[in-house]
Amino acid sequence: MKASDLMIKALEAEGVEYIFGIPGEENLDLLESLRNSSIKLILTRHEQGAGFMAATYGRLTGKVGVCLSTLGPGATNLVTPAAYAQLGAMPILMITGQKPIKTSKQGRFQVIDVVDMMRPITKYTAQVVSGDRIPSVVREAFRLASEERPGATHIELPEDIAAESTSAPLIPSSKVRRPIAEYKAINAAVDMIEQATSPVLLIGAGANRKLTAKMLGEFVEKTGIPFITTQMGKGVLDESHPLFMGNTALSSGDFVHRAIKRADLIINVGHDVVEKPPFFMEEGGQKVMHINFDSAAVDPVYFPQLELVGDIANSIWQIKEAISQQDHWKLGFFEDVNHAYYDHRCAAEKDDRFPILPERLVKEVRSAMPKDGIVTLDNGVYKIWFARNYPAYFPNTLLLDNALATMGAGLPSAMAAKLVHPEKAVITVCGDGGFMMNSQEIETAVRLKLHIVILILRDDAYGMIKWKQSNMGFDNYGLDYQNPDFVKYVESYGGKGWRVSAADELSQQIQDCLADPAVHLIDVPIDYSLNDETLNKTIRELSAKL
Repeated sequence: MKASDLMIKALEAEGVEYIFGIPGEENLDLLESLRNSSIKLILTRHEQGAGFMAATYGRLTGKVGVCLSTLGPGATNLVTPAAYAQLGAMPILMITGQKPIKTSKQGRFQVIDVVDMMRPITKYTAQVVSGDRIPSVVREAFRLASEERPGATHIELPEDIAAESTSAPLIPSSKVRRPIAEYKAINAAVDMIEQATSPVLLIGAGANRKLTAKMLGEFVEKTGIPFITTQMGKGVLDESHPLFMGNTALSSGDFVHRAIKRADLIINVGHDVVEKPPFFMEEGGQKVMHINFDSAAVDPVYFPQLELVGDIANSIWQIKEAISQQDHWKLGFFEDVNHAYYDHRCAAEKDDRFPILPERLVKEVRSAMPKDGIVTLDNGVYKIWFARNYPAYFPNTLLLDNALATMGAGLPSAMAAKLVHPEKAVITVCGDGGFMMNSQEIETAVRLKLHIVILILRDDAYGMIKWKQSNMGFDNYGLDYQNPDFVKYVESYGGKGWRVSAADELSQQIQDCLADPAVHLIDVPIDYSLNDETLNKTIRELSAKL
């Protein structure tokens, strides 16, 4: 068969449902093979949008998301999604075209070394030099993309290789069980927890994969040990639970950091060094237990005394089966932290001013969304407020990026979420800056008839950098801009646009949009003027009193 046909059959054998991307002339054989396959092409308006969609598909399903581009500028546009997936541990495969490698018909026109370009930001990158190599190259890319720690892989399929004939057979995937922690390590972990005075559970990004939520929930219920989440650990356990102490959205000085500081043992589950450190270890300080698929990456502020390396859910199950509550545990202080956090949060959520404060905005979004609805975030200062204040009740229902933290990913992520979960309510929250970086994908969403809601937080500036500029004592410079009329903008693509003029209008407007199948955009003016006062002063002062 033609090599491009074999490539598509290899992807079908891996269970690929969608290929996101923009084909070029070097992909036309592959495109023709795709036309006759079970895989659906999702044509996007920018390769970056395709890459973000593929990564989010991988994040939500655990399967490898696939995206496609041509050579040269198409391939370079996948660099940011590659880094996004690699740092965020999202399994993707990027397929790029290339000029013929056996003969040259256009010299070096558009030709760059894409394989070398991708090498530092992927787990695997390869050029297909023969049609007979396709089965092994595809199988290896999928194996590495989905294996812990998941990430990005890349295959370059040159134009002449795609067109040649091959009779190579497919290579089926093999069943692989993840290794589990050794019993001596489990026994040591049980002893360490039972001997602690004030243990606390910290749930990180790695726990948001591979169905760890059930075992962690049973562990918390049996022991009564309180839990904290990192930004990318949100939703692993129900954050309406009375033992939830908060999220490490800030690096220090929040109520949650008082709980961390008081603990004499931090049970650190799924820690990922790509996230900002949720705490800093000190010599002679509190003990830390590391439970993860991989051993700890040691640095000056992270050197755990005990490591359980292996499948996280199994490790927690083994500990849970062996452990018992201890009379000498002192967990009352954590309850005080919990009450102080909620009291301060609830007071801010009642503020009626408009433009809306971020605390009130988060409350209104939460009240409008079903418990299992999915919120995707772009990147901006509002991400701190959603991480800190938005209770997530299920895994992967608040999708934020605390790894690469790139702007422009919010809208494509929401589109992928709706493809994966068409039955769920999906909303994306974007700053006006991040939204405009991939706003053209509205056309893709309308064309696909996706029912999503886009919430634009409009402050007419790159707000987070403006806030940090002010924190450093610099004058306001270089960060303000003008925006289009967002309502007319979305309507020009065939969507529906709305504005709110009061804080108490927002929840109902979101609910109305969620009830009407269409692409909706809501323009929401936001006020970040109290950010510095609240985040850098008030919260620090109140938490320090505990």
